[in-house]
Amino acid sequence: MKIPLLDLRAQFASIRQPVIDAVIDVLDSQVCINGPRVTELERAVAEYCGVPYAVGVSSGTDGLLAAFMSLEIGPGAEVITSPFTFFATAGCIQRVGARPVFADIDPRTFNLDPSGIRACISPHTRAVVPVHLFGQMADIDPIRLLAARHGLDVVEDAAQAIGATYEGHKAGSFGKVGVFSFFPSKNLGAAGDAGMAVTRDPALHQRLMLMRNHGMEPKYFHKFVGGNFRLDAIQAAVLLAKLPHLDAWSEARRRNAAYYTERFAGSAVTPPFIDPRCGTVVNQYVIRCPRRDELRRFLEDRGIGSEIYYPVPLHLQECFRYLGYKRGDFPEAERAADEVLALPVYPGMTPEMLEAVASTVLEFYD
Repeated sequence: MKIPLLDLRAQFASIRQPVIDAVIDVLDSQVCINGPRVTELERAVAEYCGVPYAVGVSSGTDGLLAAFMSLEIGPGAEVITSPFTFFATAGCIQRVGARPVFADIDPRTFNLDPSGIRACISPHTRAVVPVHLFGQMADIDPIRLLAARHGLDVVEDAAQAIGATYEGHKAGSFGKVGVFSFFPSKNLGAAGDAGMAVTRDPALHQRLMLMRNHGMEPKYFHKFVGGNFRLDAIQAAVLLAKLPHLDAWSEARRRNAAYYTERFAGSAVTPPFIDPRCGTVVNQYVIRCPRRDELRRFLEDRGIGSEIYYPVPLHLQECFRYLGYKRGDFPEAERAADEVLALPVYPGMTPEMLEAVASTVLEFYD
């Protein structure tokens, strides 16, 4: 059978009419930028994450950019983050004129290793950006403590982790600010680009509200230079229709992941490690495997989708060559890039589909 890495059509079919009704309501109102739907979504996401404030933005990338701009991180500053993540994490640091500084990852979780952060701190360091990769939170408590000791802000890149927990508390609620992506492939996906920044800080909340709208208040009066990072009302309406289903969809992902993990026990495949302090939402099910590229071709030949997240660590990307890093500087990130493979894990998978994926992987190694 053909099994794509991700198929959102079945999910959409189950909520089709509520989504269409919500979109039509926005079109009928012709309030298409910000407006009551955006405000409603902000309140709902803030409540869901256990924080007082949320600010809708045009994408997860723009959420990070608005966060750095609002914290006045710019030229001369350094920001510590992971070299094993989607490009936007470090790209936004560069875009505000700051310098990305990388620390290696924990080989079990693929998240930023707190033990490597201390050596990266300099008089120019302004913030640490832990990435909650693949739906599991980074080891956030020691990162927060270290940041507090050195007067650094923590910006949570929670793009892949809405609903994930650490010691029972939700992603986005630990740092100075947390940023989510609602890209369509995420557990909570819009019908295009969308994102959200959450915070406990009322002053930062107000600054983010202005930052997403050219620093403007009142109209045509600009307190500072911001950007056009507004969330449009149609995307907010789609997300509001989906949000009540989010926990059930994430639970389905966990069940699918548990099935794979049980099937792969004792094989050449290393399933994802789940920190017992964490509740994962399995944005991706990422295995470590020998002969990864051969396995991927084997799956593709049999109609099974997979993806490599991420084939080139950020410190080896051409655009960051000026930073002076070289191969061997972050061996765990480099090893992960050579060994990881994401398998289909989306909520709409049937038991037959899960078995087909698992048995095909095991067939390759047998």
